[in-house]
Amino acid sequence: ASANEVFKGAHVDRILTHLNLLKGDCGGFPIDRLEHSLQTATRAHKAGMAEEYVVCALIHDIGDTLGVYNHPDIAAAILKPFVSEQNLWMVENHGIFQGYYFFHHLGLDRNMRDQFHGHPHFEYTAQFCHLYDQPAFDKDYQSMPLSAFEPMLRRMMAAPKQSIYLRPDGETPW
Repeated sequence: ASANEVFKGAHVDRILTHLNLLKGDCGGFPIDRLEHSLQTATRAHKAGMAEEYVVCALIHDIGDTLGVYNHPDIAAAILKPFVSEQNLWMVENHGIFQGYYFFHHLGLDRNMRDQFHGHPHFEYTAQFCHLYDQPAFDKDYQSMPLSAFEPMLRRMMAAPKQSIYLRPDGETPW
């Protein structure tokens, strides 16, 4: 196998490692950022959401420690080759939509998301925040372990749906 094949094969391992870096970082919340990610994904999974959506829920805040001011961009960059345009838009914009629940406590406009009114994915993203992201700070909630999501991550990231590196035949050059 080429070096690129080996590197690609460990892609999910690196994502799991980075998710584990969220352990212990509570950011002022009653649970740490890893538990928030697990709760968000568990809630989406238990609600019967598609596997791609569940993986988006798991990874949506993976950038918290690196992109303090733009964490959704980091998650979106990781997910972009593998997810639908609708799920990508949801992850890219969830920060502004989630702000509905707390921006007013920071002196910001909680209705900042209204700039997207009329966008085809507005309600979809608002529902993600309302049903899965916002409630996922419960210290008493029993989340599925990270290991339960690993097979989902591996299936979803086995091959990109789109990439700037895809050949015309849909295959990556490595």
